[in-house]
Parts: sequence; C-alpha cells; structure tokens
Amino acid sequence: MTIRLATLNDIPGIMQLIAEVVPAMNALGNFQWDSTYPNAGVFEKDIALGQFWVADADGDIAGIAAITTDQEPEYASVGWDLNETAIVTHRLAVSTRYRGRGIAAKLLQQAEQEAIKKNIKALRIDTNSENEATQRLFPKLGYVFAGEIGLGFRPNLRFYCYEKRLD
Repeated sequence: MTIRLATLNDIPGIMQLIAEVVPAMNALGNFQWDSTYPNAGVFEKDIALGQFWVADADGDIAGIAAITTDQEPEYASVGWDLNETAIVTHRLAVSTRYRGRGIAAKLLQQAEQEAIKKNIKALRIDTNSENEATQRLFPKLGYVFAGEIGLGFRPNLRFYCYEKRLD
C-alpha cells in the first residue's frame, strides 16, 4: 500500500470508490455525500492544486483524502482561529473493499507529515454527525473534539469538528 499524490489518471478509480462509498454511507444514515458531491470536477481541482492523496493498492484506489489548508468559515464557531494556518483533511474515504486495514489512519498520518513539512501546528477535520467510524478513529489518532457546526454548502446536516495540535 502506497500513499501518494493523485494524478488525473486516478479519476476513474476515485469515482469507482465514490460509487461504492456513497450508498454505504447513506445506508448508515450519513447523507454527507450524494450523487452530486463529491464529483470528478472537485477531485480534478484538488489534483491540480497538488492536494489530493490516494492510498494505492497495486493500482487499485483503496482510499482518498484532500489534504489542504482550506478552512470552512463555520469553523470559527468552535473557537478555532481561522487566521492560523492549519492542515485540514477533506473528502476522506476508504473503499468498502479495503475497510478495517488502517487506510484512513495512514491518510491522516500523511496529513500530519504535510503539517510537519510545512511547520504547521494545527491539524483540523470535520465529519458528519452520523459518521460513527470517524468519530471513533479521530480520538485514537490524537484529535480532540472541538464542537459541532452546520456547513452552509451542506444544509440540514450537522458536523463534528476535531483538532490535533503538534506544538
């Protein structure tokens, strides 16, 4: 298993992963993603910005994550200083065929490596309030619950915010 920056050639495999993951999320009551988001255009933009990573299992896309410095304005409501640069992980997902192998943790470790490389002290992430798997995972990796928010671009959903400090 290799964690690497994605290329445009990975888009078909990424979209296959999304086609697997969205129905599984929805079946658990997590409607954070749907048939319109995330889409190939979102991933193409992430790739162009050099901020999209894949877990590559011998050419099969086993997991994905956007590792960015993009903070949602709503993060301020949990007391985070949005003027402080943070590494923020978005669009974290693992193929249903690869669950339980620590892939999400490896992608979050890549986010931490990016923070260290860039001398950034804060790692931040949000997750749908219905996503119990990430709510168990984040504290195991040192993330601390910071509060609950709504996101303007995903109305009627609630999100839990977590932060890990490296200082």
